[in-house]
Amino acid sequence: MKWVLLAIAALLVMVGLVALIGAMLPVKHRATRKARYRASPEALYAVIAGPPDWRTGVKSFGVLPEKDGRRQWWEEDTHRQKITYELVDDVPARRLAVRMADPKLPFGGTWSFDIAPAPGGGADLRITEDGEIYNVAFRFMARYFFGYTASIEGYLRDLAVKFDDTIAIEA
Repeated sequence: MKWVLLAIAALLVMVGLVALIGAMLPVKHRATRKARYRASPEALYAVIAGPPDWRTGVKSFGVLPEKDGRRQWWEEDTHRQKITYELVDDVPARRLAVRMADPKLPFGGTWSFDIAPAPGGGADLRITEDGEIYNVAFRFMARYFFGYTASIEGYLRDLAVKFDDTIAIEA
């Protein structure tokens, strides 16, 4: 019985530490990564702005009615979680900005996609996440286990596969 109580106490201390450390971390963060593709800026933009059926983490998606003049859609991930997004900035072949439009999530923020012609042909794509993590446990996990750039790097790799390209991801 003593070992069971000790195990429960240790578990409670660990959960408390995670919550305490997570509460001390900032809610907002900024993460960015860049990659160069052989594809043109127009081709990159067309794929990014189009249906997300090429992304490994998206199992299904659908279009929603516009809200306040902004295009909206939903994506369902591999964990069966549906997230609503809205387009907040759109400059064809140059820039897109997408915001999570579901205030009930334990996280939120925007992804900005900046596309620029690369010297010698192709295009550079920089993705910047201005994220917010409201749940202290998620904040701890994102900071110390997953990293803030894991989703961006996965997106850049999926895009490289879509274009049958090889890329180097830069900070």
